Amino acid sequence: MATTKKNVKFNARGLQVAGILNLPEHIEENKQYPAIVCVHPGSSCKDQTAGIYAEKLAELGYVTIAFDASYQGESEGEPRYIEEPAARVEDIRCAVDYLTTLDYVDENRIGVLGVCAGGGYAVNAAMTERRIRAVGTVVGANIGRVNRESGDAIKALEAIGQQRTAEARGAEPLITNWIPRNQEELAQTGITDIDIVEAVEYYTTPRGQSPNSPNKLKFTSVGSVMAFDAFHLAEELLTQPLQIIVGDVQGAFGSYKDGHELFSKAASKNKDLFIVEGASHYDLYDRPEPVKQAVEKLGAFYKEYL
Repeated sequence: MATTKKNVKFNARGLQVAGILNLPEHIEENKQYPAIVCVHPGSSCKDQTAGIYAEKLAELGYVTIAFDASYQGESEGEPRYIEEPAARVEDIRCAVDYLTTLDYVDENRIGVLGVCAGGGYAVNAAMTERRIRAVGTVVGANIGRVNRESGDAIKALEAIGQQRTAEARGAEPLITNWIPRNQEELAQTGITDIDIVEAVEYYTTPRGQSPNSPNKLKFTSVGSVMAFDAFHLAEELLTQPLQIIVGDVQGAFGSYKDGHELFSKAASKNKDLFIVEGASHYDLYDRPEPVKQAVEKLGAFYKEYL
C-alpha cells in the first residue's frame, strides 16, 4: 500500500522539531485513524530505521511520525549534537501533542515505537505520558546502562567535568564520535564486537548513512546519559500494553538483555517478548526479512490495542 509523506515541524520546549508524517493511502480527512510516534536510536535520525518502521506501519493504516531529536539533524536546538535524555523524552510527549492537533488522528488511539535507545526513551516517556496507549520496542536499549558499562564510568564523568570547566573558560566544545568513523578507524581499534562492527557498516556506508546522522556527539552531554535509567519505575508506571522485539544474536549494546529485563519489570498486564531468530541488533534496523517479522508482530499488536 502506498503512503503519503509530509515534512512537518512541531514545537518542543520552544524548539522546532523536524519530522516526517506518514499518512495511509486514501486517507479520509473526515475519518479518524490510530497514530504511532516512531523514535530513532541514539546517533540516528528520522530518515533511517525509525523512518523505515514509520512507513511500513503507515502501509498498515496508521498515521505515523518520525522526527529528528531536538539539537540533532534538521531539528532546532543549541548546542548541537547533544544527547539529552530529558529532551529526548520530552520530544516524544510533544510529538503526541502534535498528533492530537490533527483532525484525522484519534487522540485515544496513539501509540509509540522506539528502536534501540529510542526504545528506552519510548518506554520512559510512556510511563508518565498516559495518552500513549500502547508501547512497542525493537531492539530497545537502556542507553544509560550501555554507557555505564562501556568503560570506567567514574573516570568518564571526571573527564566530562574537566571538559565542562575548560569550555566554561573559553575552550572550544569537544565534539566526539558515537562510533568509529569508517572501516579503517574500526580496524585500528581492534574492536570485533558484532554490534560495533555492524553499527559502522550501517551508519557510515550507503546502506544507512544520512546527512542528518553525522556521527557527532557533544562530549559533555554524556554526563546526563550516564545517570539515566530508561526502565526506572517500569514496575510501577509502565501499565500500557507492551510489545518487545529483539534478535537472538547478542552484542555489546545489550538489547537482548534489556528486552528480557524490561519484560520482567514492566507492570503491563498485556506484554509480549518476541525473539527474531538469527537476527542481530542491526538486522532489525533494515534487513528485509527480520524487519518483515517485526512489522507483522507490531501490526498485530497495535491492531489489538489501538
